[in-house]
Amino acid sequence: MTTKTFFQPFKLCSLHSRSCTDIVCCILFIIAILGYIAVGILAWSQGDPRKVIYPTDSRGQFCGQAASACFTALSHTLCLPPPLMPCTLYRGLVIAMLTSLLFIILLRFLAGIMVWIMIALVIIVIGYGIFHCYMEYAALKGEPGANVTLQELGFQTDFSVYLQIRQTWLAFMIILAIVEVIIILLLIFLRKRILIAIALIKEASRAIGHVMCSLFYPLFTFLLLAIVIAYWAVTAVFLSTSNEPIYKVFNETACEHSRKICEPTVSFLISQQLMEQTETVYHKYLIGLQFYNVFLFFWCANFVIALGQMTLAGAFASYYWAFVKPDDMPAFPVFSSLGRSLRYHTGSLAFGSLILSIIQIIRVLLEYLDHKLKGAQNKFAKFLLCCLKCCFWCLEKCIKFLNRNAYIMVAMYGKNFCTSARDAFFLLMRNMIRVAVLDKVTDFLLFLGKLLIVGLVGVFAFFFFSGRVKAFENTAPNLHYYWVPILTVVIGSYLIAHGFFSVYAMCVDTLFLCFCEDLERNDGSAARPYYMSSTLHEILWKNKAEDPSSSAAQQQDSEDIQLKQQQTKDEDES
Repeated sequence: MTTKTFFQPFKLCSLHSRSCTDIVCCILFIIAILGYIAVGILAWSQGDPRKVIYPTDSRGQFCGQAASACFTALSHTLCLPPPLMPCTLYRGLVIAMLTSLLFIILLRFLAGIMVWIMIALVIIVIGYGIFHCYMEYAALKGEPGANVTLQELGFQTDFSVYLQIRQTWLAFMIILAIVEVIIILLLIFLRKRILIAIALIKEASRAIGHVMCSLFYPLFTFLLLAIVIAYWAVTAVFLSTSNEPIYKVFNETACEHSRKICEPTVSFLISQQLMEQTETVYHKYLIGLQFYNVFLFFWCANFVIALGQMTLAGAFASYYWAFVKPDDMPAFPVFSSLGRSLRYHTGSLAFGSLILSIIQIIRVLLEYLDHKLKGAQNKFAKFLLCCLKCCFWCLEKCIKFLNRNAYIMVAMYGKNFCTSARDAFFLLMRNMIRVAVLDKVTDFLLFLGKLLIVGLVGVFAFFFFSGRVKAFENTAPNLHYYWVPILTVVIGSYLIAHGFFSVYAMCVDTLFLCFCEDLERNDGSAARPYYMSSTLHEILWKNKAEDPSSSAAQQQDSEDIQLKQQQTKDEDES
C-alpha cells in the first residue's frame, strides 16, 4: 500500500495545525460589539419613537396618545408591513423559491442542457417584454394625455400615472432592446468560452451535489442580516428621539426664576413665562453615536457576509482537495467549515470586513457632502467630489473582489488575512487570462439564470395581478395599482434567486482558485497527481491550446507554473 506524498491542503492544514489568525482585530471587533450593545441600551432607555410621528403640546405630552402606543408608533416609524402580508405576495415569493431550487437541482444533473435552455429562455422572455411594451405603446395611441412627455409630467408620487403615457413604454422598449442586443452579441463572441464555463458549472454542480446543505446556508446568512438591520434601525430611531428637552425660564424683566431649569407641567410658569429649549452634554454626542451606529452596522453586515463566503469556500474546497470523493470529505462539510471559520478565523473575517466598512462609511460621508453642496456654485468642488465618489466606488468593488478570494485562501490554508490576500492576488495575476475567460463568463451565465427566474416570476405576477387571465379572475385581488405588488414580487424574486445562485457563484470561485493552485502545486505525475476532474482538465487545456491569441501568454504561464512547482517542491522537501 503506497503512501500519498502529493500536495493536500486540508491534510496539511487540519484542525490540529491551524491557529487563530488576526487576534488583535478579533479583540477589537468584540470590544466594538460590546460598545454597540451599550449604545443600544442607552438609546432604548432614553428614546421614544412616538416623537417621530405624534406632535407634543406645551407640557411635553403627546397629543391624544397614551404611553401604551409606543410599540405601534415604532412599527409605523420603521415602515413595517402589516402583520400578515397578502397571501398572493407570499404565493409569488414561494414560486420564486421553488423555481430557483428546481433550477439548481436541474443544473446538478443537466448542466449543459440547462445552460443552453436558460440562454434561449432569457432571449425569449426579453423578446416578449419588448413585444408587450410595443403593444402597450400602440394601445395608448390617440388616448387623451398619452402624448405627454416625461419631462412635462415631472415627478409623481403615483407611479401608475407614468404607465398612462406612451413615452414610458417607448423607454422600456428601447432599454429592453438594448439589453437583448448586448446579450446576443456577448453570446456570439463568447460561444467558445461558454463551453468552458459549462464544464466548470458541471464541476460546481457535482460539488453542490455532495454538499447539498450549502443551498440552504443563505437562509442562515439572511437571518443574521435581518437581525443586524433590525438592530440598526431600532437603535437609529431611539437615538434620534432620545433628545429629552430641558426647559428654562426666559424673561427679559427681573425674575427670580429667570434662566433656571423648570418643569413645563408647572402651570403658573407656563402661563406667565416664555420657555426656551436648551441642549445638554448628552445631546452633543448624539451625532457621534449615530455615526457609530452606522459604522457598526456596516461592519456587522460585512462580517456576516464574509462568514458566509468563508464557510462555503471551506466546504467546497474540502470537496476539491478530497482525492477520493466523497470518502475523503468531512462528514458535514458546511458545519465543519463554519466551526473552523468561527473558531480560528473570526479575526480575519473582522479584518476584511473592517477595511470594507471604512471605505463604505467614507462613501456615505461623500454622499452627505454632495447633498450639502447641491446648491453651491463651485464647479471645481463638485467635480472633485464626483471624482472621489467614483474612485471610492471602484475601490469598494476591488476590495470586495479581493476579500472574497482572500477568504477562500484563508479557508484553504488557515493563514492570516493579509498573507491570504497577497497570495490570492498574485495567484489571480498569474492566471489573469483564465480569470477573464473562465470565471467571468461563468458569472455572466449565472446572472442570466437570475434574470430568467425574475423574468418568469415577473410575467406570472403581471398576468395574475392585472387580471388578464380568466383562470385567475376569481382568485386575483381587485387592485387599483397592481404594479406595486408586481414590483414587490419581482424584487423579492431577485433576492431569493440571488441567494441560491450566490452559492453557485461561491462554488465556482472556490473551485477556480483551487484549480489554479492545483496546476501550480501538482504536475500530473504519480507523485503529484492533479485533483481536478479529467473532463475539466481536458477542456481547459484543449481550449487554451486552440486559442491562438493566448499562445504567448500560454508559454509565459507554463514557465510560471513550472517555476512555482519547483519552488513548492523545494519547500515541501525542506
